[in-house]
Amino acid sequence: MSAAPQSAQPHAHPGGDDASRALADIARRLGTAAGAVRDAGRTVTAVATDPRLAATALRHPRTGRPAAAALRRALTDPDGLGYAPDGGRAGRAARLAGVLRGRESLAVTMAVTALKLRIDLCALRHPELRDADGPVRKLLDAVERDQHVEAMRIYRDAVRTEGGEKVLATLAPAFAEIAAWNALVDENPLNDRGAWDVVTGRMDGYGVVVGTSGALWELLDRGRGRAQRIEPGVGLLAVIDRCNVSVTDHLRCLSAVGTTGRLIVQRRTGPDGSPRYLVLLAGMAAGNPDNQSPQDLVGAVHAVSAARTPYSRAVIRALKQAGIEKGAKMALVGHSQGGITAMNVAGARAVNEAFEITHVVAIGSPIDYKRPYDPRTQVVSLVNEHDVVPALEGRSPYSVLPLPAEWLEFTWFDDSHTFPQCHNALIYADNLDRLVPEARDRVDELLADYHGPVEATLLFRLFDR
Repeated sequence: MSAAPQSAQPHAHPGGDDASRALADIARRLGTAAGAVRDAGRTVTAVATDPRLAATALRHPRTGRPAAAALRRALTDPDGLGYAPDGGRAGRAARLAGVLRGRESLAVTMAVTALKLRIDLCALRHPELRDADGPVRKLLDAVERDQHVEAMRIYRDAVRTEGGEKVLATLAPAFAEIAAWNALVDENPLNDRGAWDVVTGRMDGYGVVVGTSGALWELLDRGRGRAQRIEPGVGLLAVIDRCNVSVTDHLRCLSAVGTTGRLIVQRRTGPDGSPRYLVLLAGMAAGNPDNQSPQDLVGAVHAVSAARTPYSRAVIRALKQAGIEKGAKMALVGHSQGGITAMNVAGARAVNEAFEITHVVAIGSPIDYKRPYDPRTQVVSLVNEHDVVPALEGRSPYSVLPLPAEWLEFTWFDDSHTFPQCHNALIYADNLDRLVPEARDRVDELLADYHGPVEATLLFRLFDR
């Protein structure tokens, strides 16, 4: 498929025709039903393993023992819930035993069917996903056959022959669904919670990336976060001051500042003469985790599932040092980890009590399960569909799961780019200018009140500890 200009419109449902919308609705309803069946199994498990039930069965064997047997049948009947024990210590142990013995679960079967429908819907927009000779189709066929070692071999061979950048970019539009499907049918029950987040759209602190608890990342990312005001050099200040109108200007500004723990706060005069503040947050730094900067890999993964991180705490401390008037209007614009952190800052009660957060613009960021503290805050998400990063929290960029009605989400794709190149701030700026200028113009229209004269530019260095 050639990289041609296309229209990027805010949307809640994939596909443009009635059949696609109907199929999306079926996939969404089936995923919801799968979650309900799983919840039913967890409820029955809780009752069946309650010590009070055993005590009752001993005291009243004529009625208690048949009731306990009926509960056991409900949890193991292949014609009912399938093998459904789950939840609690005993339920998890039984669930693990069932996984190791290959016992089928009705909830998992329904969930996998919903995920397959979502992948098929995505393939309508990205036909490379259904190319019979392509690595993605072969990988999915291996997962279907429960051959996970073979799936990994196919992925490894594809990376060797086509390059990891191209393979990841091809997987990206349906990355969350593919990862969740594999997690539900593999022999590892420890990654199921992240998969169920993808199916039901209920984020509970687990991620699709690794299926581990956010508590682990909080343990690894414990910096208190601090900020120090620094003076920008003449050259950097000139670049910042030139990039002061469009959202693509802001992306180029963030690229010039780099990902070395620096934050920009600009004081501008709005059309009504009152001060407004534009805050620009950069993305994750390349390289190994760095305890000096909150913008490292550990911090980025932590930020997906958490609201308070060293990066968000450092930003809040910078805003306190900036001398901003109480009640001043503020817009947050962030790329990658900066977009996640912008949402975390917008979700903080203390920040909203001090300032009025009018807009959050997140570019290439997994933010879909986060919410601002003030429901009036306008949230905009800009996503290149071949960028894997926005799907890391478990919602694909072209998902059947709708966002809040007041949010705007623009997605597009450009097959001339590969991952991680397509995640770069400058590539996003180029995409918005060349391929989807209507998305750029809509964001600029929303931020029109922040296009006034720049009165002051403050630069902060952010530290992890």
